[in-house]
Amino acid sequence: MTPSPHATPVNLPPLFPFSAIAGQPALTEALLLAAADPALGGVLIEGPRGTAKSTAARALAELLGDAPFVTLPLSASLEQLAGTLDLNAALSGHAVKFAPGLLARAHGGVLYVDEVNLLQDGLVDTLLDAAASGVNVVERDGISQAHAARFVLIGTMNSEEGELRPQLLDRFGLSVQLHNITEPAQRQAVVRARLAFDADPQAFRARFAAAQADQQARLSAARVRLNDALALPVADALHALVSELCIAAQVDGLRADLVMLRAARALAALEGAEAVLATHVHRVAELVLAHRRHPQAQPGAAAQGHSNGDSNQNTSSAPNDATPRVDGSNTDASWGAMPPEPTGTERIKPLRPLLQSLSEGATAKKA
Repeated sequence: MTPSPHATPVNLPPLFPFSAIAGQPALTEALLLAAADPALGGVLIEGPRGTAKSTAARALAELLGDAPFVTLPLSASLEQLAGTLDLNAALSGHAVKFAPGLLARAHGGVLYVDEVNLLQDGLVDTLLDAAASGVNVVERDGISQAHAARFVLIGTMNSEEGELRPQLLDRFGLSVQLHNITEPAQRQAVVRARLAFDADPQAFRARFAAAQADQQARLSAARVRLNDALALPVADALHALVSELCIAAQVDGLRADLVMLRAARALAALEGAEAVLATHVHRVAELVLAHRRHPQAQPGAAAQGHSNGDSNQNTSSAPNDATPRVDGSNTDASWGAMPPEPTGTERIKPLRPLLQSLSEGATAKKA
């Protein structure tokens, strides 16, 4: 039987609500920041399987008002990603005919790239250019076509399968390092929530409807505030704090400074704050620096005692025993650095006296 050309589209299964995602606070915060300000350059997520990466990405698209969710396959060509120009139509009809690609389809929504470290460098370059600028430009044989491509870029990777070049890493705005949940109570809560959703998705979504609506309203309001250039100005003292953090991390270039200031402003907008504070900077700092920090730089070693005039805020970035890392785990003041241990040494006896004593012993034994 030939299928009807007007067949009813298949209904997609209900999505797990973004407000119900638990156990990965750094992941949800980074995604909300990127959604509030897509110009941050997206989020790079590194972690093992089963840590809610794709679930959170799909849920974020729904939080944006059922925005498009586009997945970029590893086998995609540059034409499929960016679109292409029909030269025959252009030459014969004296008009440019543009066939849009995945970047155009993702406009206003989420573009998800699983295992982005396995994607061809040329595709990653095009992807990151569009994510940062919000515009995709296609040029072919002297003909140029541009269109809006403002989307939230979410890339995942597993470093065991290969690394991204540092130049490409730096162009991702934020990064999150996920780990398996090892706290039993938290692990059980996540599993129970997933089982409840699978058993009755509609009832589960109804339980989180109010929280979902509140989060959606906060995100929408934050986007409006961030579009106002006069809202949430950044004080000079915060510029100094950001510079100290980036210098201590020994990052290359100034992209980290720019992204950190934008991310701090986005966080302030999401929280409905009246001004950007030092706490906002510190909360986003590791998301910005984790994939940019020089290997010899110590995490958190910056801006000791810096003050931006907010006497109620602790502006020191040095962690303590109770300071959670961006991945949600606690660490000590050394942040994983192992102090050098002294090695025992023993003075070696000179070789000549040793040989002489052995020779005399052998002579005495023969006598």
